[in-house]
Amino acid sequence: MRKLAILAGGALMVSGSFATADILGVGASASYWDSDLSGQAEKSPDLVDVENDLNLSSDGNVNVEAYFEHPVPILPNVRLNYTRIEQSGDGNLSTQFDDLTIGTSVRSDLELTQLDGTLYYELLDNWVNLDAGLTVRSIDGELLVQNTAGTKVFTEISGAFPMAYAAVRFDLPFTGVSVGAQGNLISYDGDSISDFNAYGQYELSLLQLRAGYRQMSIDYEDDNDRLDVELGGPFISAGLTF
Repeated sequence: MRKLAILAGGALMVSGSFATADILGVGASASYWDSDLSGQAEKSPDLVDVENDLNLSSDGNVNVEAYFEHPVPILPNVRLNYTRIEQSGDGNLSTQFDDLTIGTSVRSDLELTQLDGTLYYELLDNWVNLDAGLTVRSIDGELLVQNTAGTKVFTEISGAFPMAYAAVRFDLPFTGVSVGAQGNLISYDGDSISDFNAYGQYELSLLQLRAGYRQMSIDYEDDNDRLDVELGGPFISAGLTF
């Protein structure tokens, strides 16, 4: 398995002036993401189109997030995020894919899970909120393609990757309404992962509601297996902040 390596995060740890929360802050949210999938899967040297050949469609993508912020300037804040993506479909192959021949009718299932741990600093904390930090993302993905005779082909990827993290939010005073965006990115040696979302948010007391659009792309090779896919679509979330 090839591992991504990157020299990142050191600049975020150097001394400087960071905004800090006045009190402890804790929050958690759950969201539903209705995403469409496009791209290719590779079982070297064969490629298959996950949208046109496999006809994969969303069965439900769930995201859970929690964060902890504190007033200690030197120490970073912490954010955890878990995403589970499930796609399935019935299709016909327009190309050879490992042991499956052209024209074969297939049933396909994609399962992709990722767990993020993010350390970040608040650079601004007023009506403009700006965060920056470093995320370590663990990804496990498996694509199963099988024909009616029971022949199965697996494409699997797994790994842990450092990613740059940034988030910005603009609060509309006295309304509880805000708009924002956040994202993660890494690109190294031909592999890349990006994950961005933009949203509108409404807060009422402890309740936090969001709606927006999320776009994620994965282009990663793990030995002879490769996923080069994009997922994008709207999401809604509800959470509590303390």
